[in-house]
Amino acid sequence: MASAAEQLASNLNFSTFAKAEDLKKRLWFTLGALLVYRLGTYIPLPGLNPEAFAQAFRGQSSGILGLFNMFSGGAVERMAIFALGIMPYISASIIVQLMTSVVPSLEQLKKEGEQGRKIINQYTRYGTVLLGTLQAYGIAVGLESGAGLVNDPGWFFRISTVISLLGGTMFLMWLGEQITSRGIGNGISLIIFAGIVAALPGALAGTLELSRTGALSIGVVIAVVVMAVGVIALIVFVERAQRRLLIQYPKRQVGNRMFQGDTSHLPLKLNTAGVIPAIFASSLLLLPATLAGFSNTSELPSWATTIIAALGHGQPLYMALYAAMIAFFAFFYTAIVFNPKDTADNLKKHGGFIPGIRPGERTAEYIDYVLTRITVIGAAYLMFVCILPEILIAQTGVPFYLGGTSLLIVVSVTLDTVAQIQGHLIAQQYEGLIKKSKLRGGKRGR
Repeated sequence: MASAAEQLASNLNFSTFAKAEDLKKRLWFTLGALLVYRLGTYIPLPGLNPEAFAQAFRGQSSGILGLFNMFSGGAVERMAIFALGIMPYISASIIVQLMTSVVPSLEQLKKEGEQGRKIINQYTRYGTVLLGTLQAYGIAVGLESGAGLVNDPGWFFRISTVISLLGGTMFLMWLGEQITSRGIGNGISLIIFAGIVAALPGALAGTLELSRTGALSIGVVIAVVVMAVGVIALIVFVERAQRRLLIQYPKRQVGNRMFQGDTSHLPLKLNTAGVIPAIFASSLLLLPATLAGFSNTSELPSWATTIIAALGHGQPLYMALYAAMIAFFAFFYTAIVFNPKDTADNLKKHGGFIPGIRPGERTAEYIDYVLTRITVIGAAYLMFVCILPEILIAQTGVPFYLGGTSLLIVVSVTLDTVAQIQGHLIAQQYEGLIKKSKLRGGKRGR
């Protein structure tokens, strides 16, 4: 039998949405914030030669710059003030999460609830400033080393570049937090989502243009569309899939009344790590090719040239390392974000237990055993979703934006945002039912 929440969700319609004034305000705020973000990707850095940089970028678009350009919504291609995007904040968040598993004081802060999370968030902001400053200075030095990219090289250009890029990253971090608190969805994820979606029409147009000129056959275009639809369907299925562990709570007595023991579920997602393994693996693999592109290849030793060539898109070594690194980061990040021991301790504290498993250490071992098995499935799913489009891109030359990582981000963020919208609508229906029940109760009392 359907639960009350499921019955309410099945009754959601346009009239329910039209009455949700708070939800509409949140949606308008989110759209306005994303519009501000998109406008910022067109404001160029001061002192840069746009034509020379665009020509230099085309030679490096297949490296890590192409990946960062996808996440920044084209800001790297135009070297705008939002060129760093939100990546320093994501990197700082991951580093702080790693530190909370290693440093006892940070681990204790994590357990202190809201106050501890505020302090950890403040450390993440400090880390974002540090990483953003280092990356911005590296970009400034790299731009000065290029021929004709900077109009007036020197310390003034470096300082202005660091201030502009770091200010853009900090503004995006603040904008993402505002979207999370005053809008709909996760602000940081939506900013990345908006950048990828903004480039998808151009990628589709480029694919159709290749088909029109004869560079791609109609069969290949159809195969790309079928692949994209199939990958999207697979992402939706796996991202919603869960392994639910049955949790039972014993009977309890309050005064003279005996309450029946409750049952609930501990949901374990098949893909706990999300899109982080794909992003990390892509960044690390594309880094050697990008560094080689900025250096003089004639001065490199022959072994380095051979390795760089083997790590190119579509090469067997690249595919093998890509799959292996995705699997490694899937297990590594899952171990960071989910602690079976803490979960088992919380269950024991509240009197919950898994049927047939002793509370405490045995429960933690069982949860870890189940989590490891489903992470194998999640890692295999991530490898398939990311490797299949890479093979198609290498063989056909379709745009980079149609890769598995971009599709994974777009579909995951869409599912999360739709779930939050549905949650707001269900909450409003509950409020309406409560108001009606109070009115009826008041009439009966009279």
